[in-house]
Amino acid sequence: MTQTEHLSNAENRRVKRVLIYRLGSLGDTVVALPALHLVARAFPHADRRMLTNAPVHSKAPAAATVLGGTGLVHGYFSYKVGMRSPLELLSLWWQLVCWRPQVVVYLAAPRGATAVRRDSRFFTLCGIRRQVGVPVPEAMQQNLWIETDVAWEPEAQRLVRTVVELGAVCLEDPEWWDLRLTEGEVLKAGEALAATTGWPLIAVSVGTKVQSKDWGAENWRALLREVGSRFEGFALALCGAAEEAAASDAAGEGWREVCGAPFVNLCGKLTPRESAAVFAQAKIFIGHDSGPMHLAAAVGTPCVAIFAARNKPRVWFPYGNQHRVVYHKVDCWGCGLETCIVEKKKCITSIGVAEVLAEVAAVLR
Repeated sequence: MTQTEHLSNAENRRVKRVLIYRLGSLGDTVVALPALHLVARAFPHADRRMLTNAPVHSKAPAAATVLGGTGLVHGYFSYKVGMRSPLELLSLWWQLVCWRPQVVVYLAAPRGATAVRRDSRFFTLCGIRRQVGVPVPEAMQQNLWIETDVAWEPEAQRLVRTVVELGAVCLEDPEWWDLRLTEGEVLKAGEALAATTGWPLIAVSVGTKVQSKDWGAENWRALLREVGSRFEGFALALCGAAEEAAASDAAGEGWREVCGAPFVNLCGKLTPRESAAVFAQAKIFIGHDSGPMHLAAAVGTPCVAIFAARNKPRVWFPYGNQHRVVYHKVDCWGCGLETCIVEKKKCITSIGVAEVLAEVAAVLR
């Protein structure tokens, strides 16, 4: 360690209040875990609070449902995305001014230089002198093309790159993805899986809050029928939000038609962290590009993930080499659409059941 690095670390340890700016829901929070662990290591004695958005959908849990109990974040300030009310903005400003954060760590998704400068001005008006990761050059706002990988930079990697002044991160080390699940959460998962005791487990989530990411009910039913037929020695657990219970039951009918192994539908019965404890006990996770998929990857469970091509490939893939992703790079890839009408979701609907089944078989073998 150089003298400069030693002085910087000593200065960080004297910081008492750190504001972390990160918007998004379940998946967005999980991919930020390595960066959040880095912030906690850099400012170990600080009260670390997150400025985040209020939940916009029941299928989009708040950051606290992921981070609660980890010790990575101690509190939250929230606001509505797209807030335009001067009074609400003034209220947020006053809350931050009264709390008096000494540092802000900027972990926002790519927003463009104009938005970054605006955010920086707001934090300056809040009295925050040190701003880590903001303002940043345009290159730091985008996921880079990595020539050595011949692939786009994962979002988790971009986030730790923007705050590299706080230290180095090894994304391949599970420690940086640790959700710090509690004994109570693991126990609740075990109770939920009581009917599957003694069986190796397949975990599935058929839900998504975005229409363009939805593979379709018939595909899921057909896939689970094939999986149940070929892997009779496994039990099945379906996880997700309460609103996804009916869709999960319908998909599970395919399994029940051919397989007598245990089947549990846990949608709406567990918190996201308890669901992560379920995934940790599974041999494989199968699902859409979704928050549950990122939870499964964080606890080290191999994923077979079915992706629409609305985003660049690999940016939001589950991190790690143990996963298998099915992604069709059609001519309209990278559209960013949440609802696809004109092209009829051809990127994801062109994915066949046999293609996904082959990846499942490769993992389970």
